Amino acid sequence: MGGTGTLTVHTGRNEDRLIVEIRDTGAGIPPEVRPRIFEPFLTTKPVGEGTGLGLDISYRIVVNKHDGDIRVQSEPGDTRMIVLLPMRRG
Repeated sequence: MGGTGTLTVHTGRNEDRLIVEIRDTGAGIPPEVRPRIFEPFLTTKPVGEGTGLGLDISYRIVVNKHDGDIRVQSEPGDTRMIVLLPMRRG
């Protein structure tokens, strides 16, 4: 968010899923990057400022270990990472 803006965290429940939504008012994720954001080593930061592993690791933990899902909605001024986790594992 470039040192400014608002970061908001919401939690809730929808039927049998826990929902955690992280929202910011930053510039958004460029449309050409969105389909690739969970790829390992993908970063939009300059060299030396990020490894590009955060979302890859998050995805593997949420989806592969906990049978959940991560969804992304982004436009300038409103980017949301929505994590859905089952209340009970099958």
